[in-house]
Amino acid sequence: MRRVNQSLPDCPPEDFVLPGVSDRPWLELPLFVVLLVSYVLAMLGNISIILVSQLDPRLGSPMYIFLSHLSFLDLCCTTTTVPQMLVNMGTARKTISFGGCSVQYAIFHWLGCTECVVLAAMALDRYMAICQPLRYTLIMHSVLCRRLVALAWLSGFSNSLVQVALTAQLPFCGQCVLNNFFCEVPAMIKLSCTDTAVNDATLAVLVAFFVLVPLALILLSYSLIAHAVLRIRASSGRHKALGTCSSHLAVVSLFYLPAIYMYLQPPSHYSQGQGKFVSLFYSIITPTLNPFLYTLRNKDMKGAFRGLLARTCRLCGGLSVRTWGAGVPRNPHPNTSHSRAVTAPKCPVYR
Repeated sequence: MRRVNQSLPDCPPEDFVLPGVSDRPWLELPLFVVLLVSYVLAMLGNISIILVSQLDPRLGSPMYIFLSHLSFLDLCCTTTTVPQMLVNMGTARKTISFGGCSVQYAIFHWLGCTECVVLAAMALDRYMAICQPLRYTLIMHSVLCRRLVALAWLSGFSNSLVQVALTAQLPFCGQCVLNNFFCEVPAMIKLSCTDTAVNDATLAVLVAFFVLVPLALILLSYSLIAHAVLRIRASSGRHKALGTCSSHLAVVSLFYLPAIYMYLQPPSHYSQGQGKFVSLFYSIITPTLNPFLYTLRNKDMKGAFRGLLARTCRLCGGLSVRTWGAGVPRNPHPNTSHSRAVTAPKCPVYR
């Protein structure tokens, strides 16, 4: 008989079952293809943004420092969740170990909280660039940008550490089935068989701080930006100012709306059937769309991409020419008439 994964309150389970869409078998193959293609696109897009931001000297402004860190966060987020989802969809044994599950929701929570702070820092950068253009270079210098990024990573890590310490102590009884695609803190709290009032309150307070406070700063920044843009008389200036903010606003909307739905409701009211598709959206769809949103309307980024592609093509062309030249046999008698015949003629000199 098939062994059922069960757990007693005194000991942690050996593994968790992640059924995904096993209740809809017809959906597994199309979803597997979508996830695989989205993962490849997310990897290529975010790695390209990181490389271009580091290699092109024209992209040394604070906005591209934050953008490279945002791309690195999206890269880590997809790598944390998508490979395990692809393995579970391709096999009949849809499980993850207790340790692997703990590491997964710890890293995912860390990356999510860090991204909230990075998006708020990007909104501050846009406010300074549009509303305080004369003092922009004095205030938003590289040292301040790196300190903001370090603050984002450290604050996200501390929040994740608290959540992991509380969630890892929860007992799980009976069959440990997480009706999700990967491990998340609300789903783990929902699965526990004990009183989770402390976990619910801690999650609500910390998520409110890391989601609502950065979101309030973003909304405040863009309200000031909108007030400044409305005072611009030239329509071209308005379009340019709005163009620099539209990509960031789209990314903020794609990130915050699912996060608010998932984490600002009490875990006791958490619906795993709906939540797993929402978590699937912001774990793979959002990181896949972010590189396209930031490059389609950004002339500097598109120019940097063209330059990187041109250098890559020249490098590949040079390597192919060298490889072909290495395979051509050399003439052992360079002074023969044949060698002189194929020598390129000298150009005439006009006096």
